[in-house]
Amino acid sequence: MHILVLQHATVEHPGIFAEFLAEDGHSWDVVELDQGAPLPAIDGYDALWVLGGPMDVWQEDAYPWLATEKAFIRDVVETRGMPFLGLCLGHQLLAEALGGEVGASARSEIGVMDVQLTEAGATGVFFDDLPGVFPALQWHSAEVKKMPAGATCLATSPDCAVQAMCWGPRAYSLQFHVEAQPDTVANWAGIPAYSDALQAAMGDGGVARLQADCVENMSNFNKSAERIYMNWLQTSAQTPAPS
Repeated sequence: MHILVLQHATVEHPGIFAEFLAEDGHSWDVVELDQGAPLPAIDGYDALWVLGGPMDVWQEDAYPWLATEKAFIRDVVETRGMPFLGLCLGHQLLAEALGGEVGASARSEIGVMDVQLTEAGATGVFFDDLPGVFPALQWHSAEVKKMPAGATCLATSPDCAVQAMCWGPRAYSLQFHVEAQPDTVANWAGIPAYSDALQAAMGDGGVARLQADCVENMSNFNKSAERIYMNWLQTSAQTPAPS
C-alpha cells in the first residue's frame, strides 16, 4: 500500500506503526500540515492516516488548514470509501468531518489508563485478538461528544465514552495511543500544550512518572499496536461503502 500520512506535530509521527509498515514493504508520504505543507491530490494513494496534534478541531481561526483538512477527510472517507486510520486528533477530525461533534473533556485523560472494548469492538475485526480491557497511553483534553450518523463505538472508558469508532467498513479511529515508543513521552512533553496538560494532570515530576509507566507497559503497547495494525490491514481489504 501507498499511504498518505497527515501530521500536526513533527514529533507526533506514526511511531511503531512506521516499523510495521517498513517491515511489510508498504510506503508512505508525510504531510506536515502544521508546517504549512499543502494537501496533495489523494489520487495515487491507497489509504489515509491522520495523526494526533496539540491543536483542537474547533481552532480553525488559529489553524485555518483544519477546515480544509476536514473537507479532505470527508472526501476520502465518505465519497471515495478509502481505508482510513485516525489517532487522537485524527479520531476527532474524522468525527467532525462526517458530521459528529467534538468538545472539551469534562476530565482530561493523561496517563496510562485502561480502555474497554464495547460489544461491537469485541466481536469485530479491528480489535480481534485483543483482550476486552487493555492499557493505553492517553494524552487528551477533548473528545468525541457525538458520533457521526452511521458510526459505531468500538471502545470506551469511564472518562471518555468514545475511545474508538468505525464508520463504514474501512474507516477506523482511536482516541488513545498504542503507537508509543521509548522516546514518545520525552518528545511530546516538549510541546507546550502537552506539557501544560501533563503538569495540570500529574503535577511536578509528571514526565518522569508517565515515562516510567510507559516503559512498564511498552511491551503491551507494542503487542496491541501490532495487532491493531494487522487488523486494520484486513479491514482495508473489505469492500468500500457505496458512494
